[in-house]
Amino acid sequence: MATATAARELGAWTPRDPGQRALQHALLAFLDARPDDACDRSCVPGHLTASALLLDAGGDHTLLTLHPRVGRWIQLGGHCEPGDDSLRAAALREATEESGIDGLEIDEHPLHVDVHPVTCSLGVPTRHLDVRYLVRAPAGATPRISEESLDLRWWPVDALPADDDTVATMVAAAR
Repeated sequence: MATATAARELGAWTPRDPGQRALQHALLAFLDARPDDACDRSCVPGHLTASALLLDAGGDHTLLTLHPRVGRWIQLGGHCEPGDDSLRAAALREATEESGIDGLEIDEHPLHVDVHPVTCSLGVPTRHLDVRYLVRAPAGATPRISEESLDLRWWPVDALPADDDTVATMVAAAR
């Protein structure tokens, strides 16, 4: 994916709070400083990733994965791949692959951004500069566990797992 495309997507977004605006500007500065590899997992200082807060058709539940490496219930998402045209496309691809649900609908602009330390697939400590989108499942959608998850579960948005407040922050932003 072209760094310029990611910069356009982030630049077109209007965050609702000062903390999110500050992170937006930090991600835009990172993209400007790393025009060749900011979206590649090989970028050791950090790299952009794309995630999805996946809600059911009624908006009452979110689908979370029990991530094998992280060991917690988190939103669906992951690394950008060479075939992804945009961060939005990467988030939709990841949500579809990890949920096994076809017909997902994704919002046009990001919902939330986050930066967190992680040791990802290359085995070296790095940072994920995660751009998160709101995604909705069609009515009656039944998820299928992929090889990237230990488990998948629909969680009521008002009874989320207590081990991570990031999902609750995204749910609040979606409302």
